[in-house]
Amino acid sequence: MSAETPQRKVSVLPLLSVGVVIAAVVAVGLIALTGGAGSVITGLTDPGLVTRYGVTVVRVLAEAASVVCIGSLLLAAFLVPPQESGTLAPSGYAALRTAGIAAWLWFVAATASILFSAADGAGKPITEMFSARTLVDLVDAIEQPKAWLYTALIALLIALGCRLALSWGWTAVLFFLSVGGLIPVAVTGHSASGGSHDMATNSLLFHLVGAALWVGGLIALLALGWRRGAGLPLAAQRFSKLALVCWIVMAISGVVNALVRISPSDLFTTDYGLLVVAKTVALLLLGVFGQQQRQRGVREVAENGGTLLRLAAVEVIIMFVTIGLASALAKTPPPPQTTYPTNTELLIGYPLEAAPTAARLLFDWRFDLVYGSLALVLAALYLAGVRRLRARGDAWPVGRTVAWLAGCFVLLIATSSGIGLYSPAMFSVHMGSHMLLSMVAPVLFVLGGPVTLALRALPAAGKGAPPGPREWLLAFVHSPVSRFLTHPVVALLLFVGSFYGLYFSGLFDSALNYHWAHLAMNAHFLLVGYLFYWPVIGVDPAPRRIPALGKLGMMFAAMPFHAFFGVILMNMQTVIGESFYRSLKLPWVGDLLIEQRLGGGIAWAAGEIPVLLVLVALLVQWARADEREAKRKDRREEATGDQDLNAYNAMLKQLADKGKGS
Repeated sequence: MSAETPQRKVSVLPLLSVGVVIAAVVAVGLIALTGGAGSVITGLTDPGLVTRYGVTVVRVLAEAASVVCIGSLLLAAFLVPPQESGTLAPSGYAALRTAGIAAWLWFVAATASILFSAADGAGKPITEMFSARTLVDLVDAIEQPKAWLYTALIALLIALGCRLALSWGWTAVLFFLSVGGLIPVAVTGHSASGGSHDMATNSLLFHLVGAALWVGGLIALLALGWRRGAGLPLAAQRFSKLALVCWIVMAISGVVNALVRISPSDLFTTDYGLLVVAKTVALLLLGVFGQQQRQRGVREVAENGGTLLRLAAVEVIIMFVTIGLASALAKTPPPPQTTYPTNTELLIGYPLEAAPTAARLLFDWRFDLVYGSLALVLAALYLAGVRRLRARGDAWPVGRTVAWLAGCFVLLIATSSGIGLYSPAMFSVHMGSHMLLSMVAPVLFVLGGPVTLALRALPAAGKGAPPGPREWLLAFVHSPVSRFLTHPVVALLLFVGSFYGLYFSGLFDSALNYHWAHLAMNAHFLLVGYLFYWPVIGVDPAPRRIPALGKLGMMFAAMPFHAFFGVILMNMQTVIGESFYRSLKLPWVGDLLIEQRLGGGIAWAAGEIPVLLVLVALLVQWARADEREAKRKDRREEATGDQDLNAYNAMLKQLADKGKGS
């Protein structure tokens, strides 16, 4: 690794300060022009000028601090190389310190947003929020201040973590935690209410993550360039590829989110539509600057960072204008709907017209932007890896490819087909989706050997070269976290215990009311299933080696607990999630207890499928292991000229000679 270049004391703080001021002015000015600040919910009093505009200003500050924090952690974790020991190099450490400062500002702005959003939501002046009892009551009753509370806690954890972390691994953990800090507020705004809120929320999550990585990453790259920190050429190359992906994600998700909220005819006839158009224009300008950066700036940065830095500075200003537009959109109510959504549409995001039949479960599709996209991306990445291996003449078993693609198809079916459509509204269909996500898809995924494929397809960094994706993957597989989670006892407890903890603790009842909770449940089902089956039948070497009998023991240990879970559901006399399911008022669901028992029967019967798949996979793996061992013995005997057999025969002859002599 090359030595660090001397850094100069140049800061991006003036540029950031100007950008934040511009974003706040744009946001406040637009909501003043459109009347967004004057929109008061019917039945509430006017909260006052300070509250009406202050809620937008503190939101801009929070969003600006969050993107700086996320971008700085991105740079420290993945764009500049650490030292060989795993400790951050000076460039990464400087970015980590910047992230820590931004995290404290994020925490302060998020805390202020708790006060302002509570006051705005209740129609009260901000001064009344200094009463602890009033504030606690409002945070408990209104979703938006509650979301800012969660965001503030996450920002506080990141700020403390940045003071303690020195290694690359913990910096990566803080980065993913910072991205998670965007979620609470995203799932409680305009997109989380009304019809099609599932589609709107999913698209907004993609949009916010893409924007944060793009804006924050560019700011961090700009700071690195102005400091003349080491690793700028590598960081610019890596960020350039990421920026293109972020722009595509932002463009697609932005279009989807806009079409959910308004019709095309409202784009130029309503204030909300005009703000969408303005944000679209800003996004297109950012795409142009990003293209110029990739074509000219990245090529020249190794010799002279001036071109990159000039383009990046202009791009950052446009990005802050976009943040102001987004904050104005968050405060401006969308155009009133001409048709009122049904009760079912308000609760789950879309109407259900008829009872589920086999045909509807298979062919009535509603594409899930999160997990449907995940299934397609995972399939495409896997096929790209196989293609790279074959292009250089390496073989890859067809069976593994078939297993992986089948797992992607199961994931797609469980979330985007009629099963995913009816899953939020009917317990029995939800349980079918749960079984597919936790007990079928993970089995197929681990049989695909994705880690082995990635390690063979991705290029190695080479001795002395900065670590890349292959080294990051190796570090994750061999990390203490992976070793802990794949411990047989831990994996078994997570896999089996989650069934009981989710459905019998009241957690499932609370989760039914929130779309983000459905997303979290699906992620949990997939992850715990993968963690359980990976050490049992996984093609990839697990962080912990388990003997063959231990693998079989893990599987048979889980079977009775899973069967007992289904039996409990079939014999319960109380309905899980009763208030939510009754509020849907689906005419074809008469007795909720019968519906729940059907779900229990599905859970009980579905346990047989993965057991069969696992047993077949174990038998095949054992047979192949015996075959490989036999081939190794044959090769050894050919190399040594059957020395073991000759030695054995000589021993027998010697014993025979002794017998004759006696």
